[in-house]
Amino acid sequence: MRIAGRTGRLATGALMIALAAVPVVAQKNQAQKNQAHENQVRQNQARQNQARQNQAKQNQAKQQAEKRREENQQRQQGHSGDWLRRYRNMPAAQQENALKSDPQFQKLAPDKQQQLRQRLQHFSSLPADQQERTLNRMETWEHLTPEQKQEGRKYFGQMRQLPPDRQQAVRATLKDLRAMPADQREQALNSEKYKTAFSPQERDMLRSATKLPLAPAEQDAPEE
Repeated sequence: MRIAGRTGRLATGALMIALAAVPVVAQKNQAQKNQAHENQVRQNQARQNQARQNQAKQNQAKQQAEKRREENQQRQQGHSGDWLRRYRNMPAAQQENALKSDPQFQKLAPDKQQQLRQRLQHFSSLPADQQERTLNRMETWEHLTPEQKQEGRKYFGQMRQLPPDRQQAVRATLKDLRAMPADQREQALNSEKYKTAFSPQERDMLRSATKLPLAPAEQDAPEE
């Protein structure tokens, strides 16, 4: 009986010890879970930060590439105007030879080269006063901001979609509007006379074009 009593007490003591250890083990497991969760959160945050940094670098690279492209376009546009001024009075054969030897021309694809040849032939066929206006227009376009160029392309694109008689009406009215002070332009565009004579799209075109230093008689944006 004494042995049985001792055995019972030992078993009871072992059970109590085991039960006492349960909270410690549970706390340890919970601490490990908490640590694992914190590690996972830190890893997620690190990945998110890295993704944001990568995106920022990509955006910066795109902006720099766009800036270089715009600067290159401006140089090309200025080069075209300078080239035309230098060779405009030469015979066609000499112009062709000068064009072929131009380094920038040589870098172009064959279809682009052919387009430039055709434009040169067209330019050479114009009267001297039209040639001068074209050169001035190219120089004006060169100094526009990217936003202004975008608005200009939009205007010229919409103009090409209009019937010839509406194109003529818009160009003639644009010339009149540019002779007005800015506040009078807006009053004119909102007047019943203009609302009757022009569609909402045409009035929007006129409103945008009056804010740009573009030649009103021209139908197309300069090529870049």
